[in-house]
Amino acid sequence: MWDYTDKVKEFFLRPKNVGAVENADAVGEVGSIVCGDALKLSIKVDKETNRIVDAKFQTFGCASAIASSSALTELVKGKTLEEASKITNKDIAEYLGGLPDEKMHCSVMGMEALEDAILKYKGEKKVLRPGENIICKCFDVSEDKIRKTAIENRLKTVDEITHYTKAGGGCGTCIPEIERILKEVWSVREIKERPVEKKKLTNLQRMTLIQDVLEREIRPKLKADGGDLDLVDIEGSKVIVGLRGMCVDCPSCDMTIKGIEARLQEVTGQDITVVTE
Repeated sequence: MWDYTDKVKEFFLRPKNVGAVENADAVGEVGSIVCGDALKLSIKVDKETNRIVDAKFQTFGCASAIASSSALTELVKGKTLEEASKITNKDIAEYLGGLPDEKMHCSVMGMEALEDAILKYKGEKKVLRPGENIICKCFDVSEDKIRKTAIENRLKTVDEITHYTKAGGGCGTCIPEIERILKEVWSVREIKERPVEKKKLTNLQRMTLIQDVLEREIRPKLKADGGDLDLVDIEGSKVIVGLRGMCVDCPSCDMTIKGIEARLQEVTGQDITVVTE
């Protein structure tokens, strides 16, 4: 028996905004009945204020899926599209007073449905990264989704990924691939809990430190997976690098650059920006 909060029980037993918005401006859809959970979110937008004036949902899923979908509709109503686009799965879970770890994928599903609805309203399509592939065929979970969910929620184990995305919860053959992805993500994005004091460095000290981190930490990790990078130039707080090898066409190269950027900011205590040539 899951340990649900009172608010989860309330939004499951007495869900708000069930159904479909009449003459909806956009409908976001995610999941499938075959995979066990599916959500359709319809929204109505005031053209003058760009605010969501109505939102309703139709969900096929468990108590957490229904509660999360209902909570989502309450969260988005009255917000501008820009404000709504910043809602995360954490916001949905926190609104409900928390969800069991094994049910966090329901909040992720809500966030994705909202993203889909906003894109469709704007007449845009979700951009698939070149070479993006499905890692978990049981639940149709892509590598990009696993990476994004891991980074946004700081997930470091296969069990956590399964709780948030369902990947790895079926036949289990994708578990080695999930382990590989997590290793790649966190080998570069080293997270330190304690705050870092700003360091007073001379320009020469800062440049030397950047070079040292790239040579001793970053390049060996990239080379281990067939990639590499070169330091092209340092212009003030901007570090210019050139991606090499497998990194050139890697679907997660943007995340790699952000990870390098975070590491350089950490060791220098300065606002470093990393860009590619």
